[in-house]
Amino acid sequence: MTKNTAQAYTNWQDREERDRILLEQLPQVRYLARRIHERLPRHVPLEDMIHAGVIGLIDALNKFDRSKHVQFGSYAKFRIRGAILDSLREMDWGPRELRRKARRAEEAQRKLSLALSRAPTEVEMAKELNLELREFQQLLTELDGLEVGSLHMESAWDGKEEDLCDYLPSAADDTPFFRCMRSEMKELLARAVAGLPEKEQQVLALYYFEELTMKEVGAVLGIGESRVSQIHSLAVVRLRARLEEMMTAGKAARAGG
Repeated sequence: MTKNTAQAYTNWQDREERDRILLEQLPQVRYLARRIHERLPRHVPLEDMIHAGVIGLIDALNKFDRSKHVQFGSYAKFRIRGAILDSLREMDWGPRELRRKARRAEEAQRKLSLALSRAPTEVEMAKELNLELREFQQLLTELDGLEVGSLHMESAWDGKEEDLCDYLPSAADDTPFFRCMRSEMKELLARAVAGLPEKEQQVLALYYFEELTMKEVGAVLGIGESRVSQIHSLAVVRLRARLEEMMTAGKAARAGG
């Protein structure tokens, strides 16, 4: 970010410069919208997501504080993505039956991991859910769209819903914003990710850290895009179940202390 660009964020009288900055960031809005949209059902309009992202961008420009020493592009990315995901939650496009199945899958993951003292295989998960393997993998494909690449859970601190993807540590994006994230949640998430099977860790790393598309992740790993989607979905199911278990244990420990 240049000195002139940084100064422009506080110069609200210069409408032309403000518009220039917004136009400069529009490609990022479109990129984030397309990235999220690629895993949604076709009936969810891309243009609505882009519109929500633009609103997030404008909000970022209005609230940006350059005294925090964070680059505007990094801050705007966070606000744009949040605005898009908020708009999807308001749509509530995910079928209730599918959400019910997602909860059952998480319960099966928790039950089996406790019984086996390891991450259950897809075959074991399918058996626990009384499904054929192909039926379970089809469910994973459906759930991957439902999750929209996010880990939304109730916060252990204030009971509010939060997106745990915001806590993923990334050496490629080591900004002050990420360094200021609550260390306890980052530690929990790191432990949960470390407990995943290697293939699931690879998919998460390539998709979130390297920001590849599902198709590109598949090309790197030598598997199909649909299989990447299934692996990603199973990783999300495992992480949600494990994080909930760890946060519940943490609450109990704090209450007992």
